[in-house]
Amino acid sequence: MNTSGLIYLTEDASHDAAIELINEEAFGPGRHTRAAARIREQGPHDLSLSFICADNGETIASVRMTPVMAGSVKGHLLGPLAVRPSHKSMGIGRELVRIAIEAARRKGSEAVILVGDPPYYMPLGFEKVSYKALEFPGPVDANRVLVVPIGTNVHARLRGAIEWRQTQIEASASIGHLCLKVG
Repeated sequence: MNTSGLIYLTEDASHDAAIELINEEAFGPGRHTRAAARIREQGPHDLSLSFICADNGETIASVRMTPVMAGSVKGHLLGPLAVRPSHKSMGIGRELVRIAIEAARRKGSEAVILVGDPPYYMPLGFEKVSYKALEFPGPVDANRVLVVPIGTNVHARLRGAIEWRQTQIEASASIGHLCLKVG
């Protein structure tokens, strides 16, 4: 397949329906019961760190990043990452991961964390998190918890609960929303 029509863009609301379809194809109906999905349900993902790949205008892949607090680390949870079956094995997923990690680094994230396949993600810079160091809001295979440490002493600080973290953008939006309701 020719990849010359591929472009990578920051996600926006117009991509939601296509992303939902891609994730349904990739992970099926049980995807909402996973521990990582429970974290994502706690608050919105960071649109500025979430990306899609389009092929001649059609959204064919996406990756989302959700702000989290993991122990004392202010990081981002990567995922879901999904590519349409018609475009698998073309390096699109790897490129989306690379773009998302670089964007998180530029934004000051201390780590990018995920629950995923070590053989796929470790060549992309991910490392195993100490066994059962992080407590997820549901069952998770501790051998699949991985991190790209960006900040200092990240592995030592990845101890305790991992949960959604409100960022300044969400805080500003909720304060503004609150002011509109009150005023």
